[in-house]
Amino acid sequence: MRRVPVPVICGSLFLAVSCGWGGQEGGRDGPLPPAPMGVTAAAGSATSVHVMWNQVSGGPKIAGYEVYRGTTKVKDVPGAEHMVDITRLKPSTTYVFTVRARDGEGNAGPLSAKVRATTPAAVAADHRAPTRPGRPSGKTVGSRAAQLNWARSTDDRGVASYDIYQGTSKIHSVGGGQTATVVTGLRPGTRYSFTVRARDAADNVSAASTPVRLTTTGGADDGRGTAPTRFRAGTHRADGAYYIDLSWVPPDTDGVITEYQIHLDGRPATSLVWGGKAPRGKATYSFYLGRDADVTHWVRIRAKLPDGTWGGFAEERTVTTGARQAVTAEGDRASDRRA
Repeated sequence: MRRVPVPVICGSLFLAVSCGWGGQEGGRDGPLPPAPMGVTAAAGSATSVHVMWNQVSGGPKIAGYEVYRGTTKVKDVPGAEHMVDITRLKPSTTYVFTVRARDGEGNAGPLSAKVRATTPAAVAADHRAPTRPGRPSGKTVGSRAAQLNWARSTDDRGVASYDIYQGTSKIHSVGGGQTATVVTGLRPGTRYSFTVRARDAADNVSAASTPVRLTTTGGADDGRGTAPTRFRAGTHRADGAYYIDLSWVPPDTDGVITEYQIHLDGRPATSLVWGGKAPRGKATYSFYLGRDADVTHWVRIRAKLPDGTWGGFAEERTVTTGARQAVTAEGDRASDRRA
């Protein structure tokens, strides 16, 4: 069998593929920042909503983000951050939020996709805070991430959200029905102390949970805990050409995975960006390889995490054009008969 180079390609059957920055706007000499991806919004109380997005990378350096409620800009966020609490909202109201990035020269890119959140009803004369979250635990995932879990808090009117703190800084919020989260973007070989607080619809906040102290691993990290799982690869032939067929399950992280990078034979081949609703379950993708049979390729994939950092690569798979192959989730290859 022989290996031949495959040209870098741009295209997708059902994904928007990012290959360059497109045209200029208004006579500018450089590209505008792209629209933030993976925007989510969740009510934190009857009067607040927590908005998150994936950090924009790979283009002009981002100086900040603008957060809009409807058509009104309500927050300016530094470029190093990717979340914010929008406060002073009305109870029992649905709000629409968008986010856009701004470069160091003040040029703003396009708005993100719209996301909606509905605040819960206000509770009159509620001054009782939820109980503190119980039995917190956690584990590191390589050198850059940690998984946290806790027991539900109780409240006479119901828990609206949980706030996660790293030291004294609030770094994340999840809905009141959730008792686990994944914190990414950590530094290798670093000690962390995480606590969790419960919040009700009246913005009463519980005492902090007991701390979860973790130390990320140092040195090189293969990032397997943040890699796509059940990665499979095969080939098919159509119109005289061969295509590679991929499937995988997104890594288990808080937020939405909207971008992936595929490496073919040791180098980047395609970047995939979901323009619509990104799959949370099984994802699939096919792309062109060439017209030659009996050519062996090596392929792997990684995801851009909600904090803007790249996760680990899934285990590399091997495919050969002209062979009918089925690759299992464990990587076993069943060989084949000629197509």
